[in-house]
Amino acid sequence: MNHDQPVQLDELKDEQLIERYRMGQAEAFNTLVHRYRAELFHFLIRFCGDRAAAEDVFQDAFLQVHLSADTFDTARRFKPWLFTIAANKARDHLRRKARRPAVPLDAPVGDPTEGRSFVDILEADLPSAPDQLGVQELGERVKACVDKMPDHLREIVLLAYFQKFSYQEIADVLGIPLGTVKSRLHTAVGTFAKNWKNANPDPGQT
Repeated sequence: MNHDQPVQLDELKDEQLIERYRMGQAEAFNTLVHRYRAELFHFLIRFCGDRAAAEDVFQDAFLQVHLSADTFDTARRFKPWLFTIAANKARDHLRRKARRPAVPLDAPVGDPTEGRSFVDILEADLPSAPDQLGVQELGERVKACVDKMPDHLREIVLLAYFQKFSYQEIADVLGIPLGTVKSRLHTAVGTFAKNWKNANPDPGQT
């Protein structure tokens, strides 16, 4: 029965859907778009700092997937390939617009029930925040510190802490060696900590 087909497609792995699409099953592509609609879109909002830009880049990324589907090696994972395309499209967009993305790093990271943010993850590397800071103000200060980071460090933060990509997957997405991923992530943590310390000096040391 045809009625079962959407359910069957939805149960397939990404790589199997690409294979189906290459064989002419257009609905397989729609299933992939739907599957990554929320995850990729939210990644692009953080990367671009703009919902409208994220929407444009999302469409451009899947247009590129459509155009390059025949070149994809189905022995590899689809998700890093998709995010590589999306990150490149987002960089191109930002270069054209000559603007820096705003990254809401006060957003929860990991299990939403834990309420942990990027600040919590880096807590060991950061000076204590003033006790009187509210959640919103803390989030604004975090965002301001991250906005000062160079693009190549900010994108490492996005991929590592928000998308939970492995070092190897980040290397694939950004097209850089594994060692460079590790050194950039280390530098990103240090840069964030330095920005935070400069923006939130210890009153006892002033």
